[in-house]
Amino acid sequence: MTVQTEVRPAPPAPPAPPVLVRVRRLSMEVAKFGVVGGSGVAVNFLVFNLLLSGLNWAPMAATVMASCVAMATNYLGFRFFAYRDRASRTRRQIALFFGFSALGVVMESVLFYAGYHGAGMTGPIASNLAKALSIVLASAFRFLVYRTWVFQHDARRE
Repeated sequence: MTVQTEVRPAPPAPPAPPVLVRVRRLSMEVAKFGVVGGSGVAVNFLVFNLLLSGLNWAPMAATVMASCVAMATNYLGFRFFAYRDRASRTRRQIALFFGFSALGVVMESVLFYAGYHGAGMTGPIASNLAKALSIVLASAFRFLVYRTWVFQHDARRE
């Protein structure tokens, strides 16, 4: 004799509190920004070291060129990966991205100059450390302006 028992599905989990949803969404945004930014940092360092050590460019020219190349590759990553769910690509969005990115390049260059010339971080390792510090500080600015003004949420999609 077999006894059949009725299997009832588990009740649905209660919805997450709004704060948790926002924290989760922001965490995903920061992670995606980090993936794109990390690849941009790799491009930035690769181009910087190639120009500085491989082609003997001047340090400031190498850092500016490397930052500009990374800026162009980052646009593709942000637009099609990190912020693909945001407002559609428009002239305004592209102009804002490259305008704020140019400010980021200026910030990064000034910070690099301060480390390289001001603090004497001129050797191969020290110049890369100066470059890293300048990238980190400028990236905080970029994160805030990209998410706030460049890749805004499209209210119609919410």
